[in-house]
Amino acid sequence: MIDDPSMHLKPHSIVSFLVLLLLFHAAAAGGDGDQFRYDGFAGAALDLDGMAVVEPDGKLMLTNVTSQMKGHAFHPAPLRFHHPPPANGTAAAARSFSTAFVFAIAADYVTVSGNGLAFFVAPSKNMSTASPSQFLGLFNSENNGNASNRVFAVELDTILNPEFRDINSNHVGVDVNGLVSVAAEPAGYYDDATGGAFKNLTLFSGAAMQVWVDYDGRAAVVNVTLAPVEVAKPRRPLISVAVDLSPVVNGTAYVGLSSSTGPFHTRHYVLGWSFAMDGPAPPLDYAKLPKMPVVSAKRRSKALDVVIPVAAPLLALAVVAGVSFLVWRRLRYAELREDWEVEFGPHRFAYKDLFVATAGFDGKRLLGVGGFGRVYRGVLPASGTEVAVKIVSHDAKQGMRQFVAEVVSIGRLRHRNVVPLLGYCRRRGELLLVYDYMPNGSLDRWLHDHGAPPLGWAQRLHAVRGVAAGLLYLHEDWEQVVVHRDVKASNVLLDGEMNARLGDFGLARLYDRGADPQTTRVVGTMGYLAPELAHTRRVTPATDVFAFGSFVLEVACGRRPIERGGAMTAAADEDGQLVLADWVLDRWHKGDIAAAADARLCGDYDAKEAALVLKLGLLCSHPVAAARPTMRQVVHFLDGDAPLPEPEPTYRSFTTLAMMQNADGFDSCAVSYPSTATSIDGASSVLSGGR
Repeated sequence: MIDDPSMHLKPHSIVSFLVLLLLFHAAAAGGDGDQFRYDGFAGAALDLDGMAVVEPDGKLMLTNVTSQMKGHAFHPAPLRFHHPPPANGTAAAARSFSTAFVFAIAADYVTVSGNGLAFFVAPSKNMSTASPSQFLGLFNSENNGNASNRVFAVELDTILNPEFRDINSNHVGVDVNGLVSVAAEPAGYYDDATGGAFKNLTLFSGAAMQVWVDYDGRAAVVNVTLAPVEVAKPRRPLISVAVDLSPVVNGTAYVGLSSSTGPFHTRHYVLGWSFAMDGPAPPLDYAKLPKMPVVSAKRRSKALDVVIPVAAPLLALAVVAGVSFLVWRRLRYAELREDWEVEFGPHRFAYKDLFVATAGFDGKRLLGVGGFGRVYRGVLPASGTEVAVKIVSHDAKQGMRQFVAEVVSIGRLRHRNVVPLLGYCRRRGELLLVYDYMPNGSLDRWLHDHGAPPLGWAQRLHAVRGVAAGLLYLHEDWEQVVVHRDVKASNVLLDGEMNARLGDFGLARLYDRGADPQTTRVVGTMGYLAPELAHTRRVTPATDVFAFGSFVLEVACGRRPIERGGAMTAAADEDGQLVLADWVLDRWHKGDIAAAADARLCGDYDAKEAALVLKLGLLCSHPVAAARPTMRQVVHFLDGDAPLPEPEPTYRSFTTLAMMQNADGFDSCAVSYPSTATSIDGASSVLSGGR
C-alpha cells in the first residue's frame, strides 16, 4: 500500500475547516456581516426591548394591546454604512442598502388604530428616552427634528398628527432625524397587473403586507415600495425621493424595527425581515413565514341559486320593491362626505352604525336637549361600546374643514376629568359627535332636580376638584391651549364612579366660524360669561376661570348663578333677580359665608372647607380678569398647597353680571340663561396655537 502524504489532514487544516463550517452555518441561519434574512423569528438572535416579544409560532410582536407603550427589535450586530474615505480627502459616501419585511397591524376597532411602526437605522440600540404614541418609539418632544439624532426611518403611520404635518391617518413616510417626513404618500401600490393603476391599502386592516426600502448611495435616492404579501414587488415605488444619508448614517449603525401604541388597542406584527448592504435584500421565503389568524368570512347564501321566478309579473314586482327599498335605505343612511375628509377617515363614524346604535334615534334613548342639539344614548354594534351621540343642526357653509380638524385634534385629549370625544359623522345640515357615555348624567340634574337625592358635601368637593384638574389639563398640560368657553354644571358629566368630567368641545367654535373678529357673537350661558367678553370678544383661559368661579358657587350653594323671581335680598335687583355671587359676597361681609352652603345639606359639611370653597368661587369670579387666579393656582388652593388670598375690601359687588344682560356685546340669540338650559353636556371650545 502506498502511503500518500497528501491524504493526511494536518491539525491546523482541521481547525480551518471547522471554522469555515461554522461561518457557513451562521450565514444560513441569520446572515453574514453585510446581510441577513429571517423567515420568521423562532430562535432568531434579535435584541428586543419594550413590549417586543417573539411568539411561539415565530411572529415578532412589537407591541400588544397595552396603551401608551413601545417596542423595538434590533439585528444584534452593527453594520458599516460608509465606504472607506477617498484618498483625496473628500467625505465618505453612504453605502447603498436594501431591506424588505412583512408586517401586519391588527386593531381592535375597524375605524381607529394606534400608532404605527417603522424601519429605522440608528447609531445606538439605546432607545430608552424615546416616547410612545405619535413618536413611534423613535424620538421624544425634546429631540424630535434634531440633526444630532442621526436616525433614518421609514414610517407606516396609522394616526394623523397635525404637529408633524401628516398627510392623513394611513400613510407611508420617509423620516430623517424627526417625524416631519421629507416625503409621504397615502398607503397603496401601483399594480403591474392592471397597467400600473394605484390601489389603496389600509395599513391596520390586519392583512399581511410587504415593504421594500432601497437606498442608492451613488444617486442619494430612497425608494419605498408597498404591496400585499401575495403580490410581487411592483416596478414603480410608492415613494422615490432624493435624500443624502451620508451626514446621517456616517459610521457604523444598527438597523431595527419600532412601533408604539396610543389610546387604542393595537398589535403590531413582523413576520419576516431581510437586509443587505450594496445589493438587493435577500428574498423572503413566504412559505416559511408565520401566518396571521384568518378571520372567517360569512358564507354567501345559495338561496338565489335555487329560487326560480314563477311568473314575470311577480318578478317585476319584486324588482320594483327591491329598488324602492334600496333608494329608501340610501336616503335613510345618506351622509355628506367631501374629498378633504379622507385625511380624517379613522375618526369618522358611519351614520348607519350610529343609527343602529341608537335604535334609529329613538325618543326613549334621548338623554337631553340643549342649546346646541339633542343627545342620545347608544351602543356601537361592532364593539358593544356605550356612547352618547349629539346631533347638532347647523348651516355653516364656511370653515367646516377647519372645524372638523379641530374636532379630530380634540379627540386626542385624554384625561380622567375630560369626556373623550371618539369621532364624528356628517349629514346635510347636521353634525353628529360621538362621546363616551357617562351613566350618571349631568351634575346639573343632581344639583337642581329636587326629585334626585341631594349630593353630599364630599361629593360636591370631589366634583369641584375634578373640574379644576380637567381645566388645568386643557389650559396648561396638553400640547395646545384649549379654552372650554362654556364651563357650567350642565356641561359636567358624572361617570359610573361619580367622577366629574368636562363634556363637549368645539360647538361654539362652529357657530363663530366665518364671523368678523370685531363682531363675533359671544356664545355661552348668562351668569358664566366674564364681563370683559362684552368688550373684547376674546376668549382666554381667564374667561374659563370666571365661569369656573360661577360653577363653584353653584355647586356649593345649590343655586344657579342668576335666578329669576328670587326672594328680595341685598343681592337681588328690583325685578327680584338674584345674582348668586353678590349674595355670597354679602354673606361674607356679614361674617357668615359658610352658611351660604346649600340648605339641602342640612348643615352636614365642614364649615372651614365650605368657607374656602365659597371664597375660591368669589376669587375666580372677580370682574377684573387680571385678579383671577390661574387653574394651577386654583388646584394648589384646593389641595392646601397654598393659602387662599382674601378678597379685597373694596371688592363689593358682582352687579356687572346683571348689567351684562343688556350689554350690546352679547347676542341674545347666542346667550342662554341657566334656568332654561336642559342640555346634559352642551359645551364649546377653541384651540390656540401650540405651546
